[in-house]
Amino acid sequence: MNDILNKAMVLVLNRNWQAVNVRTPQDAFCMMATNVATGLEIEIGDGARAESLRPVTWAEWITLPIRPQDNAVQTVRGPIRVPTVIVAVNYAKVPKKRPKLCARAIRERDGNRCQYTGRELRPDEGSLDHVVPRSRGGKNAWENLVWAGKDVNARKGNRLPHEAGLKLLNVPRAPKELPASALIRNAHEVAEWKLFVKE
Repeated sequence: MNDILNKAMVLVLNRNWQAVNVRTPQDAFCMMATNVATGLEIEIGDGARAESLRPVTWAEWITLPIRPQDNAVQTVRGPIRVPTVIVAVNYAKVPKKRPKLCARAIRERDGNRCQYTGRELRPDEGSLDHVVPRSRGGKNAWENLVWAGKDVNARKGNRLPHEAGLKLLNVPRAPKELPASALIRNAHEVAEWKLFVKE
């Protein structure tokens, strides 16, 4: 049960109740115990709507009963409910972040289109291409990665685009930073998160 403590499964809201981060239960407990955050006790009713939402201090949180849908950790005092959402009481900002550099992010940035032919691709028809191949010093960077058809990528091989008779349709760039809330994904399908995170 203690492996739950290290899974990123607690949504952090700023004091305006905007999603800003995801933390582990261990981090959430520390934030609550030092009065940096309060837990949100949320009762979900029919239609995934909140019947009640109540900020709860640490002193009260450790006395809350464990409901069937709750995760809990065992302590010397007995089980303590793991919060699903906490509020950072003194934090008002919504930080901006860039999406994590990965194949999905490159594919989304490039609109699911081959950056050499303009052809729209299904996810399984494309792959990452290093404009300047790694074997020639190319880096794993936004500015050097594009989404390309697998056939085009194979034809290009270890060459520069012009050496393979190809031309980039768009100059690859790092995407703009977005509010952190736009990048939070509800990977664990936590019902309470749906109140604060857009799918």
